[in-house]
Amino acid sequence: MIEISTSPTTTTVVIEGDLDLAERDQFPEIAARIVGLRRQLLVIDMCGVTFMDSTGAAFLISLADSGRKRGGATVLRGADARDLFVIEVCGALDLFRVDDECDHDRHSSGFRRPAGGRVAPA
Repeated sequence: MIEISTSPTTTTVVIEGDLDLAERDQFPEIAARIVGLRRQLLVIDMCGVTFMDSTGAAFLISLADSGRKRGGATVLRGADARDLFVIEVCGALDLFRVDDECDHDRHSSGFRRPAGGRVAPA
């Protein structure tokens, strides 16, 4: 599930569940809505993400790239080390500001963030 909310300066996208090939059909519509809002800051809340593959990473990268082209910034909130590693392998981690904060320290997948939030494969 992907929910979008806005404030005058920020778009927040909350992602719950899997962000993968099975969800790709909804990505173009969601991307168009987000880009159309034209906010300077995009916050992608990944605290509830249970799994992300390269298709999900490509979706996030495209959102960050669109924002950067307009002079905006993209924050990944609560992405676990595995998700950050996928984005890092794609060579796109520098498109994002990383915020380790979640309302809880355990993701829906049961994965516990490592101390210090270091990006490395398990």
